[in-house]
Amino acid sequence: MMSLLLSLALLVFGFALLVCGADVFVRGASALAKRLGVSSLLIGLTIVALGTSLPELAISVVASVLGNNEIAVGNVIGSNLVNLLAILGLCAILSPIPVCRKKVQLDFWASIIGAFLVVLSIALSHGIPRIGGIILLLGFLSILASQIRRGVTDVNNTSKEELCAATLLSPCKIALFLVAGVAAITIGAKITISGAVGIARYCHLSERLIGLTIVAIGTSLPELVTSVVAALKNENDLAVGNVIGSNVYNIFLILGLSSALSPINFEATQISALLVDSTLLLFASLFFFIPIWKEHVGRLAGSIMLLTYILYSVWLFSA
Repeated sequence: MMSLLLSLALLVFGFALLVCGADVFVRGASALAKRLGVSSLLIGLTIVALGTSLPELAISVVASVLGNNEIAVGNVIGSNLVNLLAILGLCAILSPIPVCRKKVQLDFWASIIGAFLVVLSIALSHGIPRIGGIILLLGFLSILASQIRRGVTDVNNTSKEELCAATLLSPCKIALFLVAGVAAITIGAKITISGAVGIARYCHLSERLIGLTIVAIGTSLPELVTSVVAALKNENDLAVGNVIGSNVYNIFLILGLSSALSPINFEATQISALLVDSTLLLFASLFFFIPIWKEHVGRLAGSIMLLTYILYSVWLFSA
């Protein structure tokens, strides 16, 4: 019992460090970007999007390097399922979401292609080899370049008050925020993995199950808070864009970097279960194509998505 309590404490403390570290990093990076005169839209597309994905990035990279491959991949697949089915489904139930197809179609198609590449790689290579990781990273750089091009063509909507607030942070404070944020995220990732592995061993659960559920939900907290608040405030582009953008970052950047640093391989006994998880992500992405094409995510679609995630979670723990 003591080891279980210790593992739970490590998990909670690790999550807290991850969330706080991501928040501090985003504040420092945003202040730096505004000091350099970068537009607010560009900050949102890059720094803030990356900031909400930092917990997943830290967890998967550290897990891959340490050889906890099921956590590394399960965290990404699980986080994307949480984002797409649970978070967006909940947002649509709270407040039906109109969608501008033109604004999200590039990132939306990227998320579908990314999910397909994961299924293909697991089926053919029994994992994600280093060359696969490099291909994903190149894809991420291409997507990022496109986002930057879109960002720099928009008018800078940053108000004078925002710019003045940004300048309240001195260069030394900005540097401190960036360093402290990265340190908290790195340490938090290691502590979280230790807690997750401890729980898995104590309860005789697979690392895949822990990665797909507890770790995935915990690292998706920034997206959950951002999207739910955005939906309640009728900030529809933010609610949808945050989810789709995070899913793209998770696959192309996080899985790409993790497998490029340390190739991810699975045992034959692990392949079938991971194929089920990744295939569900692909079908969930394809299902989301319908409301995106109709430019409206209503309560019915949201309810189907949320119910699908609940049934999937029940199946995971009963299998």
